[in-house]
Amino acid sequence: MRKRFLVSTLIVFSCQVFAQQAVWQPAPGTVTLNLWPHGAPGAPSNPGPGTNSTTNNHNVADRPVLRLGNVTNPSITLYAAKDNSSGQAVVVFPGGGYQILAIDLEGTEVCDWLNRIHVTCVLVKYRVPDTGPYPKSAAALQDAQRALGMVRAHAAEWHINPDRIGVLGFSAGGHLGAALSTHFDKRLYGPVDDAEKLSCRPDFALIIYPGYLALAEQNMAFNPDIHVTAHAPPTFLIQAEDDSVHVENSLLYYRALKDAGVPAEMHLYAKGGHGYGMRPTALPITHWEELAATWLQGLK
Repeated sequence: MRKRFLVSTLIVFSCQVFAQQAVWQPAPGTVTLNLWPHGAPGAPSNPGPGTNSTTNNHNVADRPVLRLGNVTNPSITLYAAKDNSSGQAVVVFPGGGYQILAIDLEGTEVCDWLNRIHVTCVLVKYRVPDTGPYPKSAAALQDAQRALGMVRAHAAEWHINPDRIGVLGFSAGGHLGAALSTHFDKRLYGPVDDAEKLSCRPDFALIIYPGYLALAEQNMAFNPDIHVTAHAPPTFLIQAEDDSVHVENSLLYYRALKDAGVPAEMHLYAKGGHGYGMRPTALPITHWEELAATWLQGLK
């Protein structure tokens, strides 16, 4: 019994060490660029390595979620549409409560889907933890602004239409997409290169089960730091009414968009919870990408 206990303990410890050491890397053949060639604004002088805190406690559709943490050197990774490219590009912000990034569930798996529908994907590894929501910290929004500018700067090289670059974000990444949709007129950092001469306004936005747009501590009041104007991009929203992060996040953002005269499409489901990404289950909401693909194709 003692020997069996020691073996079990060793296996558990080994798995924990592996999870801490095996940090996510972009797929072979993809192009990855650091967002900040000379270091991110306000970054520590000696940043620690990234971490992988994946456990079996965060499974979705019977598979674990790769949880990337301690991101201090943010980057973008290009997943180019190979065949019959539409010219559209979508910049993807994974969620994770501004603590970690669900880098596969709400990142690489989304890029795979976008490529299948002939859309180029740019996956953003933005700074976490404790970097948001803005204005609590400017770091994640700085990364988002910089990412959009860089994608436009590389549009010709990457065979992208610079006027058809949108964002897609989940949960905290959904908040980040909404924040960028309403904070694009002024960069939150000093100029780095010619990318800052280009607009960081998304041409469209897909906001999936967002958080931080309705404030639970203020009886679900709309977040006053999200200033929606007529210049916000056309927006697609998905959320479940039983979402623990509260469906009011989508409802209030949709209302603000409509009040500002911004085209918006919202789909609400009775069941679905939170954090399902694009992994199919028996719940209809997990097939939301079919609605999203139709919406993307209809954009002008």
